[in-house]
Amino acid sequence: MNYLELLKETAKRFNSIVCLGMDPVIEDIPITTGSVKERIVAFYAEMLDAIEKRKVYPAAVKPNYAFYAQYGLEGIEALVSVCERSRAVGLPVILDVKRGDIGKTAEAYARESFEFFKADAVTLSPFLGYDSIEPFMKRFPGKGYYVLNKTSNKSSAELQDVRVGEDTVYALVSKKIIDWYQPGIGAVVGATYPSQLSEILGIYAHAGKEVPLLIPGVGSQGGDVAEVIAALKKSPSVRIHRINSSSAINFAYKKHPGMHFAEAAVNELERLNAEINGLL
Repeated sequence: MNYLELLKETAKRFNSIVCLGMDPVIEDIPITTGSVKERIVAFYAEMLDAIEKRKVYPAAVKPNYAFYAQYGLEGIEALVSVCERSRAVGLPVILDVKRGDIGKTAEAYARESFEFFKADAVTLSPFLGYDSIEPFMKRFPGKGYYVLNKTSNKSSAELQDVRVGEDTVYALVSKKIIDWYQPGIGAVVGATYPSQLSEILGIYAHAGKEVPLLIPGVGSQGGDVAEVIAALKKSPSVRIHRINSSSAINFAYKKHPGMHFAEAAVNELERLNAEINGLL
């Protein structure tokens, strides 16, 4: 099963296109005993246990490498455990590393992502061109490769919206992703820019390519779910896409005093699933 097939299968199995971001902030984890590694692992293990018990699932998980690496070796060991536990549930693991280098360095990053962490997909920067993308696709065919296309942050316009001839940089990146196409290559497009999201989806649809989008920015960054779904409906394969939510699910307990953090997280996941499915 290649990555595109995995996206379609898990969307159907879990009745979801939500991606659960797993970004630990040790100060916000309400487990106060144990090492940093033990606290992170326990936090996500309890959350995944509650997900399985309630049978309320996301369609993928996305641990952000930096949130773990900031804690040194304990954090990296925790990331390995979180990836293993997520795979045991049957959830695709998107490792958010935003790698962007060339040659043997890029190949080393690819081996780290797919052999050491055993991820199903990674996030990649296109700034160095195809040389930074090819080592991932060539050495590990059948995996997922989300290329930064139009990111959700406020200053993305400083570079990504610059016009080069008749196109913006983000439109040129979209066209390059089509040039580089093999099943599994995807794009990171922020929910905070719905008109650009719609434009990018149109580029991929016009090319007749199935390009899965990873869509961050819903929740704390202000992205609107209804606007995202309205744009996604222009895509012939809506359920290959993943709408990411991280802190709104991870730390939902903050809005519900007295509720166990895992129960609050599953409630928020269930609410987001219902909102998205109701609009599809």
